[in-house]
Amino acid sequence: MVRPFDFTRRTLLKGAASATTLVGIGMPAIVKAQADVIRIGHLTPVTGFLGPLGEFAQMGVRLAAEEINAAGGVLGRPVELVIEDSVNPQTASAKAERLIERDKVAMIIGEISSASALAIGQVANRTKTVFINTGANSDALRGASCNPFTFHIEAANSMMVLAVGNYLKSENMIKGKKWYSLTADYAFGHDLFRVAKKFVTENGGEFVGEELVPTDATDFSPYLLKIRQARPDIVASNLAGNQITNFIKQYAEYGLQFPITGFGFDTAVAWGAGKGNFSGIWPLVWHHLVDSPSSKNYVSAFTKKYGKPPENQSWGDYNSLKIVAQSFAELKSTDPQKLAEHLRKGAKFDILKSREGYFRAYDNQMVQEMYAVRAKDANKMKDQWDIYDPLGSVPGSSDSLEVLAPPQDGACKMPA
Repeated sequence: MVRPFDFTRRTLLKGAASATTLVGIGMPAIVKAQADVIRIGHLTPVTGFLGPLGEFAQMGVRLAAEEINAAGGVLGRPVELVIEDSVNPQTASAKAERLIERDKVAMIIGEISSASALAIGQVANRTKTVFINTGANSDALRGASCNPFTFHIEAANSMMVLAVGNYLKSENMIKGKKWYSLTADYAFGHDLFRVAKKFVTENGGEFVGEELVPTDATDFSPYLLKIRQARPDIVASNLAGNQITNFIKQYAEYGLQFPITGFGFDTAVAWGAGKGNFSGIWPLVWHHLVDSPSSKNYVSAFTKKYGKPPENQSWGDYNSLKIVAQSFAELKSTDPQKLAEHLRKGAKFDILKSREGYFRAYDNQMVQEMYAVRAKDANKMKDQWDIYDPLGSVPGSSDSLEVLAPPQDGACKMPA
C-alpha cells in the first residue's frame, strides 16, 4: 500500500533544504523520488470570511488523496498535495505561479472567491495548466473571463438561482412580493445579485431594498433595522462565507418574522449559526443527504475521518481530485493539455449524485444536478448537523441537465 501524502509549503521547503545538503551524494535518488510522484496544487482561502469553507475544502481534497494513494496511486505513482492559503486575488495569483513554475504541479484545484479564481485562471491560461474551480460562482468566470484551461465543478450563480427559484415560485414567494436583499460587496455578490434580480423581476417580484455589505462586516444591526422598517415580504441573502452565519444568527436574535431565502449558500455557514437560528429555503450544489451509493460512501468516510459530516465545499475539492486521477489513468498521461482536451470532450464522472456530470465544451462548466433545502424547526433536529430537509433535485429526472446550465449567450469566447 502506498503511504498517503499530505504536503504543505513547510514540508516542501524542508524537502528542498534536505536536497541541498545531499548534492553530490544522493541527488540521483532524490530526482527519482520527485519523478515518482504526481504533485497537485491546492489553493483556497483558510483565513478571512471564507476561511470556514476553505477548511472543509482542504478536508475533502486530503481525503481524496488518501483514498487514491491507498488504492495504489495514479499510474503507479502516489499523489502529493501542495496545499496553500490563497488569501486574496494578488496572493492567489503569485502562489499559483509558484506552484506551477517552482513546485511543478500537474494542475491546480480549489478556490472559493470569484476574484481569486479569476486571478488563478489567468495564470492557468497563460501557463497552459489545468485549474478546476471548486467554489467560485460568478457567471463571468464562465462568460467573458472563460478560458480553455479553467474548469468549474462549482455551480454558476445562474444555476444556484434557478435551483432555488423553482421552489420559491411553487410556494408563491415571488410574484407580487416585495423583496429586500443583502449582497456581499465583491465580485461574487455583485454577480449573484444581478442574476437573482433578473429572475425575481421577470417572475413578478419587486426589490424595495438593496444593500451592499462589506465582506468584513460582523454587525448586521443597521441592516436589520432597515429591514424591520421596510417590512418586505421576502428577505434575500446574496451574502457569502461567515457573513451568512452572522446574518442569520442576528436575524433570529432580532425576532424578525419576514421569510428568508438565499441565492448562494454553503452548509457550513448555517452549522456555525447555532441551533434554531437557521431558516428559509436555500440552494446547494450538493449536500450530505443526497441519496446515492457513492454519496453515502463519501459521507461515511468523511465522518469517520473528521468526526462530522461533509458539506458542499468539501464535495467539490474531493471530486475534483478524483476526476483528475481518473482522467490521468484513462489518458495514461499527466500532460495538462491532454487533460484539458479530455475534460472538454464530454467525459462523464460519478460526482456523488444520481446522474453523472460532465464539463461542457462551451464554457468548461460541469453540467449536473442541483438541490434546494428547507431549514428544519429546532425541535425537529436530531443533532447539530441536522439543520435542513432536502426538497429534491433540479432538473427533474426526465429533463436534460442542460436546462440548468448557464445560457450559451456567446459571452464565452473559447479559443478553438
